[in-house]
Amino acid sequence: MTLSFSQLSLSPSLERAVAEMGYENMTPIQAQAIPVVLQGRDVMGAAQTGTGKTAAFTLPLLQRMMKHDNTSTSPARHPVRALVLLPTRELADQVAEQVKLYAKYTNLRSTVVFGGMDMKPQTAELKKGVEVLVATPGRLLDHIEAKNCVLNQVEYVVLDEADRMLDIGFLPDLQRILSFLPKQRTTLLFSATFSTEIKRLANSYLQDPVTIEVARSNATASTVEQHFYRVEDDDKRGVLKQILRERGLKQAFVFVNSKLGCARLARSLEREGLNTTALHGDKSQDERLKALEAFKSGAVDLLVCTDVAARGLDIKDVPAVFNFDIPFNAEDYVHRIGRTGRAGASGLAVSFVSGRDTRLMGDLEKLLGKKLELEALELEADKRPAGHFNDGQRAWQQPETAREERDIRESRGSRGSRPEREARAPSSRPVRAPRAPADPLFDKPYEPSLAAEATPSWEAAQKPASRLSPNIKTRKKVPALFKSAPVAPVTPVTDNS
Repeated sequence: MTLSFSQLSLSPSLERAVAEMGYENMTPIQAQAIPVVLQGRDVMGAAQTGTGKTAAFTLPLLQRMMKHDNTSTSPARHPVRALVLLPTRELADQVAEQVKLYAKYTNLRSTVVFGGMDMKPQTAELKKGVEVLVATPGRLLDHIEAKNCVLNQVEYVVLDEADRMLDIGFLPDLQRILSFLPKQRTTLLFSATFSTEIKRLANSYLQDPVTIEVARSNATASTVEQHFYRVEDDDKRGVLKQILRERGLKQAFVFVNSKLGCARLARSLEREGLNTTALHGDKSQDERLKALEAFKSGAVDLLVCTDVAARGLDIKDVPAVFNFDIPFNAEDYVHRIGRTGRAGASGLAVSFVSGRDTRLMGDLEKLLGKKLELEALELEADKRPAGHFNDGQRAWQQPETAREERDIRESRGSRGSRPEREARAPSSRPVRAPRAPADPLFDKPYEPSLAAEATPSWEAAQKPASRLSPNIKTRKKVPALFKSAPVAPVTPVTDNS
């Protein structure tokens, strides 16, 4: 049974914001999680990417905090009451944007803090007072140590993409942050999988949680059309462009396994005339945000990215996802193709499989529980010139020009006194490289030299050797201008005493 947001009895300000965003019916994770959170229970939820997790925890938290809604300008009246922790900067920025949209008709304040940006603007926002704080663990600890925020009145904590936070190594930071919070609070944990580490984390910090699992971690959306093409590495770019052209795709994600490969592929596609940008871990925060905005606005057609950089990106209506490289981790395949075919829309997922991907494909088949058939795709002939070649008689030429001149030479050579050339195939004619002009100096036979001259001309032309060092300059003789006066002799003084 499909539930609508009108059945939740939300406050008029929240209902108005939800209606403006065009949401009517709840997704499965929202239908199960929102009523539980409204009751104040802890939740441990698992749902695939793009199922509406953000609204599943944002709307009930805002509804419960409406009792603190006030118009006061005093920062003391706006302490942090809800803390949302996320693993990446991009995801934190997107969740913060969603929170602002849902709370736009309330007086509840919100802000976001993450690394890679100047702390001063973030500090200014925190000093004003905010009820909802969205943050990455590292930057939040920076503000806590700088005493820019106080968390002693936090009532709700959300750990979103918790499995990714553990993979990145945020567990020590999470433990420190949670130690600053009140013991009595509501904790919500969302993860793509319920691994052993996630269950251990939930047992440590959640109190009698309600477990919600909408879809298995290896489930893929049924609205996504999946294709696996056998393509060698050198042909992947050509096949990518061909599929984009044949399908008439306007935008797409292109996933690669390394930051270096991401940057190289983006540059190569850009040189070939495709509006492309790269998104990987070596990009600065400003560059990442600009790339995302360009893709959302349609200024960029292809977003080439790595798994870490793209984890949690919430970009709607992406028609296709290309796995330029088969992911090393089979579960990343599910996360990748989960970015298309959302909200019931159709999507396309294309994977390029080379000869070295046998083991990775085996892991993927085990995860998905089915045999994956590889399709053959005929690559269109390249319409560009095949290159240059040397015909052995001229400098490097374009193929067509060289072929025409060769035909003319062959037709001329078939006339006259050598009719046997007509029977000889052109391909059988030996091709000789052009010979360099003869040099008489080297072709001249050896001749013995005449008797040596007494003094060779080259030796006679030399200046006579000097015995003085070249660093010693001779003093020039200067004529005397004045005659020196005679000096009187000095008479010695004797002691007569």
